[in-house]
Amino acid sequence: MPLALLPWPASVTPLDQPAVRPDAEPVFSPVDDCGPEGYRLRVDAAGIRIEASTPAGRFYALRTLAQLADATGAVPAVDISDEPRFAHRGLMLDVARHFHPVETVEAVIERASSLKLNALHLHLTDDHGWRLQLRSYPELTEHGSGSAVDGDPGGFYTRDDYARIVAHAAAHHMIVIPEFDLPGHTHALGLSHPELVADPVISDHLREVTESYGGALPERGVPYTALGVGFSSLRADAEGLEPLLRDVFSELAELTPGPYLHFGGDEALGTAPEDYRRMAALAARLIAETGKTPISWHEAGVADLPAGSIGQYWGFRTPREGHDERARAFVAGGGRLILSPADAIYLDMKYDAQTPLGLVWADGPTSVERSYAWDPDAVIPDVPESAILGVEACLWSETVRTLADIDALMFPRIASAAELGWSRSPARDSFTERIAGLADAWTAAGIGFHRAEGVPWR
Repeated sequence: MPLALLPWPASVTPLDQPAVRPDAEPVFSPVDDCGPEGYRLRVDAAGIRIEASTPAGRFYALRTLAQLADATGAVPAVDISDEPRFAHRGLMLDVARHFHPVETVEAVIERASSLKLNALHLHLTDDHGWRLQLRSYPELTEHGSGSAVDGDPGGFYTRDDYARIVAHAAAHHMIVIPEFDLPGHTHALGLSHPELVADPVISDHLREVTESYGGALPERGVPYTALGVGFSSLRADAEGLEPLLRDVFSELAELTPGPYLHFGGDEALGTAPEDYRRMAALAARLIAETGKTPISWHEAGVADLPAGSIGQYWGFRTPREGHDERARAFVAGGGRLILSPADAIYLDMKYDAQTPLGLVWADGPTSVERSYAWDPDAVIPDVPESAILGVEACLWSETVRTLADIDALMFPRIASAAELGWSRSPARDSFTERIAGLADAWTAAGIGFHRAEGVPWR
């Protein structure tokens, strides 16, 4: 079995020397030529030596070292030189449809960082709940946080809770990217500010989803607990909309040391096209005024956004319905793209028809093999790799209630996103074997991974 390294390093040379004893302490040397996240790791008869230019590089070298160690702690002799392909390697966790406490988010950070992911995108608001308490508008959580999908208990983070999440992420060399979704996915906001939100748009598709999955159709002023999307919208002509958004994004920027704020922009099916463009442009401008870079889902490519805005593409590996055109608009505007193809790295999809958790809307179940069978620079035609900021796996929480549920859907497929975001030359032939090689380490770490078909588990 090959070395159980995920993601695969840029250069790996096994050495014809004995393994290094378990109690060997790494020797660290600062250098100037490894880049912001790169490192060099050599294990030989002389011991373990790590060279890195930054604390992040040293951190990732230690993650690689932990993967190399066997059950006794001994490490094989090897020479590794490594750096990431993309600057952004993210995981999105939806805490709006089902709320997840701080301790769960911290555990997710630890799991993600072990695979060299460096960004946690927190989806904090949706039709089902508003999950961050704000000093400027405490009524958003007072009225909008009490429930979740299927009528399950809700919840929210205080400012101190959020600061704790940000600090834990920073300790693991990750940034936090908060998302307040608009102009759609805003039913929960309307529970405290009905004057800003239009009446729900009840479409035939919404009726079909409700009939298939259960629950009630959305009703103005009533918490929403079903699975339909696209029915809610802010009102572009609402007098108090701009002041609220300015205050909300200003406070969010104050709480967030990272460079980005995400304003959503997806599935605004109940919003007139001109109103959509107007509100997406407003949100992006207000974020830019805070000094942060706006990120939105690719639909917002139709709006007049500040130069350098980032688009997050959630369409399929082969784009449909003009989604690629909207994504390319961000590049034309001087920005870059984050790639999250739903039929590959949406972690909330079932593995197969028998998987108890997850959904199947992204072209059916997503196997481990399919989660890995794509290349970031081939998704959006005519977009150069230099315009790709990175890769982000997404875990929506319609069926996800606990850390055990997160683990089961996240592992092992998160390894696909981690490797495709980090490795310029992925070792594709050995991928499933390397996953299997980490099973013992994941078990020891308390990760309840799914023993997916197609992986030669031992």
